[in-house]
Amino acid sequence: MKKIRLFLALIFAFVSFSPVCAQTDEVIPLKREETAPFSDTVLDEEEDDDDPVNGTDDSSIYKEKSKPTFINAPKDNNSQPVEKFDAANPLYSPRFLLFNVLSNAAKDVYNLEIERTDVPSALLKDYLTFKTEKGPLQSIHIWGAMQSNFSTTFTENSDTDSEYNTELINVLIDGKFKGGKENFRIMLDPTPRNGNVPYMGRFFQDLYVETHRIPHTSVLIGNSRPGVGIEGAQSPYTLSFIHRSQIARNLSNMRKFGLRVRGNYSLMDYDAGLYSSSTNFTSFFPGHELDLWMNLKPLGKTDGRYGKLVTGAGFQSGEKHDMSYNLSAAYLGYEYKKFWTKLEYAYANGSNGGSGLTDKHSQGFFATIGYRITKKLELLARYDQFDPDRNIANNNRREYTLGTNYYLKGQALKLILNYIYCQNDSQPDSHRLMVGTQILL
Repeated sequence: MKKIRLFLALIFAFVSFSPVCAQTDEVIPLKREETAPFSDTVLDEEEDDDDPVNGTDDSSIYKEKSKPTFINAPKDNNSQPVEKFDAANPLYSPRFLLFNVLSNAAKDVYNLEIERTDVPSALLKDYLTFKTEKGPLQSIHIWGAMQSNFSTTFTENSDTDSEYNTELINVLIDGKFKGGKENFRIMLDPTPRNGNVPYMGRFFQDLYVETHRIPHTSVLIGNSRPGVGIEGAQSPYTLSFIHRSQIARNLSNMRKFGLRVRGNYSLMDYDAGLYSSSTNFTSFFPGHELDLWMNLKPLGKTDGRYGKLVTGAGFQSGEKHDMSYNLSAAYLGYEYKKFWTKLEYAYANGSNGGSGLTDKHSQGFFATIGYRITKKLELLARYDQFDPDRNIANNNRREYTLGTNYYLKGQALKLILNYIYCQNDSQPDSHRLMVGTQILL
């Protein structure tokens, strides 16, 4: 009953205080004078973002100054905190119930320490996870996410444009079946938008069932984000900047329905899938798509003494409505103590990603470096170049980004500041300042 009251109270507060703004485009527009929003996609795995096969121990993510409990809560025979109910206490009357629940939850969140930032984590996971005694389900976790930003764009020889955007609102239901070998996800995206895709076509995002019965292997069937391209397949909740790189938001970053197999070993991992080329459930089966990606981890058996080195490559090949498209990409990433860097290159002859189905021949790459000053404060820099059509000269688009992240509670509650210098071969340059927030409940 305590969890149900808390869940209803949080839903009420989330809906009441969340600003609503329309989104004009699904992806970051290629024109640099337009505002670059958050991605409207969701994470692949809550517990382990880019390593969905091997689960992450919650104790390595959540470190608490004190165990979250209700104020003055006694413990039952199983040493579990229970809410103390006193009918004579006015705080437990229906009039003050919402205040009491939210007040206790806020104190528990304040005492919660989340140090890891390479995986997403929810503030109220302990309270919104329900375990069942009967039936096929072992547990179910209901949670939500919200991303928003305020941006100001200064275009040379033009006016200044400022706006506030609520770019992402997600409601997720993660469940595990008895035995813990199978799980499922239902992810809903009620974010208001304008565009050509019907609202209900985007309403259902992740929708899949997954099994882990084969060692080191995950088999998934349903709607998910294909794994070609490191940043294009990355969770939006662990992105280093407010928006993805240009190759990620234009050539990938899209969900498709199909059969997917992922494997993870100490020295390598892979992601292979056969999908329908339809996106956003706009058509039944307009064509097929094959995605393959492999990472090599040469330092995987050194226990991190020399850092973490990952090099990967993959390709995507498909056809939709009799139009063929092919994409190849390569990646290099290295992390050592407080320093990390990522480099990725993509080359496409047609694509079916975030910018839609197109036969244009494009290419691009980005390079990012980051440094953790403290456990909560991180500094970043990125160079990002994209050529939307190799058959047209002098149309490259470049973005130089400086950023900082402040992790109040890991990825569950963070503040983001980005400055972007946008340079275009055929249009005036511009400058953009963005302040963003993220909260995962």
